[in-house]
Amino acid sequence: MSAARPLLKPIAVGIGAAFAVAAVGSTITDLGPWYRNLNQPDWAPPDWAFPVGWTTVYVFTVAAGVTAWRSATGDRERSRIVGLFAFNAFLNVLWSLIFFRLHRPDWAFVEVVVFWLSIMLLVVIAAERSLTAKFLLLPYLGWVSFASLLNLAVVRLNPPFA
Repeated sequence: MSAARPLLKPIAVGIGAAFAVAAVGSTITDLGPWYRNLNQPDWAPPDWAFPVGWTTVYVFTVAAGVTAWRSATGDRERSRIVGLFAFNAFLNVLWSLIFFRLHRPDWAFVEVVVFWLSIMLLVVIAAERSLTAKFLLLPYLGWVSFASLLNLAVVRLNPPFA
């Protein structure tokens, strides 16, 4: 039983963190009149695609985090991995706050560049220990790349923001 406990702890922490990020992000996300009045590009997916996409990304990201954590060679490296995932989670929530609550897609686009770079850093750090973790993070990178382009299109179709 004690051998299973070290395996379950990172899984429980990862799932808990994913639920927390999803809960905070969904609480911040307001699809009310302001959002509905934004001009969207013709290629924007329907609203239902976002929860499906994010749920899929979170499942893969938790698996990547657990795999990277388990592949780490010591407490210091594990702490670094957890810290990078935590910073990335903060940026994930921050984007929603800027875009949906502050109504500033222009600022959100600047923030999403940093957010995207944090995912790239996760990919690089994960790849140092586990190719599996690296590949599990690629859907996250792809999803946020797409979201970044969508964010940029919204900025271009709806200026100025004040």
